Amino acid sequence: MIPMPRDDAPVWKDTEVLECVSVIPEAPGVMTFSFRPPSGARFHFRAGQFLTLDLPVPGNPVSRTFTISSSPTSTAYVSITVKVQEGSIGVRWMLDHLTIGTRITAHGPAGVFHLPPQPDGKYLFIGAGSGVTPLHSMTNFLWERGEMPDITFISVARRPSELIFRRRLEYMASRSPGLKLAFVVKDEDPFDAWTGYRGRFNQLMLGLMAPDYLEREVYCCGPESFMDSVREMLISLGYDMENYHQENFHAAATTIDEVPELEDYVPGDEAKAEIVFANSGVSATCLETDTVLAIAKSSGLNIPSGCNFGVCGTCKVRKTAGEVHMVHNGGITEDDIAEGYILACCSKPVGKVEVAV
Repeated sequence: MIPMPRDDAPVWKDTEVLECVSVIPEAPGVMTFSFRPPSGARFHFRAGQFLTLDLPVPGNPVSRTFTISSSPTSTAYVSITVKVQEGSIGVRWMLDHLTIGTRITAHGPAGVFHLPPQPDGKYLFIGAGSGVTPLHSMTNFLWERGEMPDITFISVARRPSELIFRRRLEYMASRSPGLKLAFVVKDEDPFDAWTGYRGRFNQLMLGLMAPDYLEREVYCCGPESFMDSVREMLISLGYDMENYHQENFHAAATTIDEVPELEDYVPGDEAKAEIVFANSGVSATCLETDTVLAIAKSSGLNIPSGCNFGVCGTCKVRKTAGEVHMVHNGGITEDDIAEGYILACCSKPVGKVEVAV
């Protein structure tokens, strides 16, 4: 029996192994493992940080990094939540062989993706798949402080059964009016009614889920392509990206110097551009923050349009030269984009652009 930590117990150091004390299924292919040190030492970490585990996979020992999913307020144990992916080696071994009583060498805690020392702000957490694990730790921590948190938590998954920590988040939200939840799924589960959001997470959903998103500090975690789309979405909406933070399981940074610079294109507020409407013989100078649709209208040209948010696809036109920055919400296919089509309502010129209008 592993002793519980005393008030004066030392803080756990990664020179001591951890022993698995709990294994809990969360969703299909998702498991939470909890660990305590044999000495009864207590844990100290920041919400959002990670551990690196040395996994004794037969013939090929591997080291894998996992975000801590438990709250820093629980010093007696630490939990990680893992999701098996196609081709997984370490996680597959964990699901098949890591049981209560197994001892594992761990390193950390580490990582710079965490809340500030005094986390009293307004937060927007956006996670996809197992990317919700650090966000769950942050939410749990803010909730367990005993103060009323101000959090909008958006969780995205393929189907409702794959929404990790859904029940736990719903419980916390039922006890805290300041915690607002929104779930987005691509597909429904058979024989189970789903009344939440469906489809690809987009700007329209964001506006409905968090109308005050411009006022919130954003923490985002998930697959690289998902985080890329979230950043593009926020940039196009004029969000101050100084307040944006993200974590990637495949490249978790241990120091500020290791955090990669994000090479996102941000339209310049004063950068000049030009749009040539080739079929009409009209040319107009503008800014890189203007849309093709807006400049067409101000030039007396008519491009049929509907939603003005990149959803309906009504304003699709062919770009014949130049580049645009387009952040759409599903109103155009990848095949159309490859053939040179753009949505005029959400496309902004980068330098000189020519369109068949």
